[in-house]
Amino acid sequence: MRRIFSHPVFALAAGLCLRLFFVLKFPGESGDTGLYEEIAKNWVKEHSYATGAHGALTPVDVRMPGYPAFLAVIYAITGRSGEPARLWVMIAQVGTDLISCCAIAGLCCLLAGGVSGKIENKRVFTAGIWLAALCPFTANYVAVPLTETFVVLLTSLALTFFVLQFLRLEQSGVFLGHYDFVFNHKPQLFGAFGGLLVGLATLFRPESPLLLLPLWITLGWVLYRRKEMRLWLRSAILSGIACAIPLAPWAIRNAITLHEVQFLTPKYSTAPGELVPYGFMAWEKTWLYRMRDCYAVPWKLNDEEIKMEEIPARAFDSPEEKRRVAAILEQYNADLTLTREEDDAFGQIAQERTRRHPLRAFLWIPAARFIAIWFTPRIELLPISGNVFPLAKMRELDPEDQEFTILLFFINVFYLGLGAWGARRLWRSSSAVRPLVAFLILFLLLRTAFLTTLETPEPRYVLVCFPVVIALGAQLFAEKPEPQPGP
Repeated sequence: MRRIFSHPVFALAAGLCLRLFFVLKFPGESGDTGLYEEIAKNWVKEHSYATGAHGALTPVDVRMPGYPAFLAVIYAITGRSGEPARLWVMIAQVGTDLISCCAIAGLCCLLAGGVSGKIENKRVFTAGIWLAALCPFTANYVAVPLTETFVVLLTSLALTFFVLQFLRLEQSGVFLGHYDFVFNHKPQLFGAFGGLLVGLATLFRPESPLLLLPLWITLGWVLYRRKEMRLWLRSAILSGIACAIPLAPWAIRNAITLHEVQFLTPKYSTAPGELVPYGFMAWEKTWLYRMRDCYAVPWKLNDEEIKMEEIPARAFDSPEEKRRVAAILEQYNADLTLTREEDDAFGQIAQERTRRHPLRAFLWIPAARFIAIWFTPRIELLPISGNVFPLAKMRELDPEDQEFTILLFFINVFYLGLGAWGARRLWRSSSAVRPLVAFLILFLLLRTAFLTTLETPEPRYVLVCFPVVIALGAQLFAEKPEPQPGP
């Protein structure tokens, strides 16, 4: 039995079974799925990165081209598109995610190598690949046509190169044996390869360059102490240019087709001339922090009726304010179109709420979002209610859904707790790896802080952080480094 658990093939086989279970039992879709499929279909059949509007194809830049390109390849190979091709899309994502498991396990070994002096750490590799293969959250998302699977892979690979850059800067002689040929290169070269992978990840998710910011900050701290700021400047410029290279064709296409130099997607995905609901979004940011509220309010805007009874009580500071919101929504519900006057009215309410409770707007709501996106059990793609409270009532009405939601919650806590414990151990094990730990933790914090500013804080956006969580957690299984003989 011990031999089985120590071999990576069995971990990958278990991961394959888990992912195929989600694909065959719980295939899903999200609001973005149809848009990605439409763009990919038009790309293959009409040779245009466009969507249909008013009976004609309209070139768009509302989504980055990476995932539509992947779908287009699947459509071209299978001769199918849209829903009939989803099984093939999901199978390809299963393979991609299993590659991610191997990449994460390699990242685990690199972190352990910074302490032990060797990267061939079988215990850490085994722990990392099992934790990655059996993670139900990343596995769940192979069963839906979305970008998460590819961003997790590319982020894992980029992190690997950035970790190599840090360790190469230490010149510690860590990497010996068969791997010497890899580590003879200059540290900034590793940063360039990492930046290139960040650029590729950006083709799937536009916020991916956030990974460069903690890299530059931590490298700056390390090299400033060593009085090598020129090396830091070269490294930062090289990684930034490398990140921009994969995005250049997209920017050129946007300049030619849409007459705008746009490396990323627009912040707000609206059609030309369509109202951007700044006031409405400002209002929802004063109270919205849970995923379920997104379904009830913002995701219905300009499409469905928004009902007052579905808006939580925390969205109103007084009965008078509630009446004002009800009056605005009554006008909106009449034609399901938010007008500029209605949006301005929401903006006025948002300003008043912020003035009354600035800490709520700038601290408590972001903190609540921080907790929600990390500790929500991520069941939005599964056919379960996700309702846990009140405990006794839900136990009586929906015991199976309640039990499964609670199980996923504790699995999530297990992974996060393991990561925090591993980070603490790694930090205390060697001063040489502390910049690495600082880089990884800073990445988690900066990305999460950014996610708290979005209009709809979706828990799936932190799946990109799980390679770091798993890599840190696997350090608990590392062997303690042997004491070095004295001089």
